[in-house]
Amino acid sequence: MPVQERRERERAQRHRLIIDTARRLAEAEGWEAVTTRRLADEIEYSQPVLYSHFKGKDAIVEAVALDGIAELASVLQKARAEAPDGEALEAVVRAYVDFADANPVLYDAVFARETQLPFGTPEAPEPLRAAFGEMLAVFSAGPDSETRTEVAWSALHGLVTLNRDGRLRPAFAGRRLDLLVALLAKP
Repeated sequence: MPVQERRERERAQRHRLIIDTARRLAEAEGWEAVTTRRLADEIEYSQPVLYSHFKGKDAIVEAVALDGIAELASVLQKARAEAPDGEALEAVVRAYVDFADANPVLYDAVFARETQLPFGTPEAPEPLRAAFGEMLAVFSAGPDSETRTEVAWSALHGLVTLNRDGRLRPAFAGRRLDLLVALLAKP
């Protein structure tokens, strides 16, 4: 059994190496630089080894996205837990924006690139449910709290994306965020 355990451990390490290398390459050069050939070269394994872990680039990006949404959930949970009474909503909103600003490639993997991740379904992986749960905890109010949370998340994502893409007046970023927090705080 020790040989089998070692093989499983090595396989898990290779799997992690592929994901981490894809993220590193994307952060350095953009997602266009992440190809299965380039990843195979970077991790010093053949492409068939890479394909034994993932069906292709899209599956690798999804794995990076799952890592990203798990990181976001953790950041939001920490912001909510450490916020003074009555300030959790603002803390979560600002933590979300800070995460998106600090991790644009990761944010794109989660929210901008096409994936097969089942957002908003019972089949959603735990990291997706955890991130949504953190937002639900601060955005919810009333009988349709999940829909309210989806709308709040959409507004927040829209601000992040439009601001990041230079579509909004830069000098008003803080003011827009304050207004969004005020609107979301209303029952």
